[in-house]
Amino acid sequence: MTNGRTSPTDQDAERALVAPGTGNGLADVFRSRFLLKLLVRKELRIRYRGSVLGLLWTYVKPGVQFVAFYVALGVFLGLEQSPTNRGGLPNYAVYLFSGIILVNFFTESLSTATRSIVNNSGLINKIYLPRELFPVSSVWVSAVHFLPQMFVLVVACLFSGWRPGLVEAYTAVAGFLIIALLATGLGLFFGAANVYFRDSENFVDLLLMVATWVSPVLYSWRMVQAKAGDLWFSVYQLNPITIAVESFHHAFWLPTTAGAEGSPPNLVTLWIPVGLLVSLLILFLGQWTFRRLEGRFAQEL
Repeated sequence: MTNGRTSPTDQDAERALVAPGTGNGLADVFRSRFLLKLLVRKELRIRYRGSVLGLLWTYVKPGVQFVAFYVALGVFLGLEQSPTNRGGLPNYAVYLFSGIILVNFFTESLSTATRSIVNNSGLINKIYLPRELFPVSSVWVSAVHFLPQMFVLVVACLFSGWRPGLVEAYTAVAGFLIIALLATGLGLFFGAANVYFRDSENFVDLLLMVATWVSPVLYSWRMVQAKAGDLWFSVYQLNPITIAVESFHHAFWLPTTAGAEGSPPNLVTLWIPVGLLVSLLILFLGQWTFRRLEGRFAQEL
């Protein structure tokens, strides 16, 4: 301070101070890419500290789920097409696994993002950094786990005669983006809410418990259309997880069936854009809620 005036150094210091909730949201996460990378590494190290198998555990959960669902639904309930069962789905193993890994990506992302702020309370109370980093880093860690499973799916599809084209590439990328955006938006919302209401964790657990069943992971969309009718089927299609799973089926499973089973009408031209739009809207609402609530994180934690 000089003669009642603020010096340039003091002005720079004032501009450097950012009150919680007045930052640039996810734009700050992009600017703090190095911090994001450090958080992802930290989460991976902590998760597998003292583990014998380490990252190999990413194969265990989907593998066990796949075997259990395949035997129960594909064999016992007859969803796998066979010479004696023409009413089942051809190449049901690829159909099932392509849906399981995508839904697992969503469930792991949302579950860890919901708990990310509370679990990092010590760091939040000590220093200021963009708080959105914690839910976003949870989604990135889940994406690291998703990639090895994706590799297994691609190998299985290649052995089944899979020959992808541009449309398949588009639907695969779109399905992944829908889930990533949706998980990030919901993670921001529930991550912030969980600071004030710890019941949010239990609500998310209930939501994730039914996530596999409310989308065509285990069954065909034709079954839903036949039972629900066209009107309710359209409502069912509004679920972004449903659109993402059907996009993955279109990308990986459908080419291995020689077109024996079709995708839902207008999947590529209508429903995928709708899914992306809904996920972006949820991301916007999640970011808005997070910024409204983050101002008192330190006090509540």
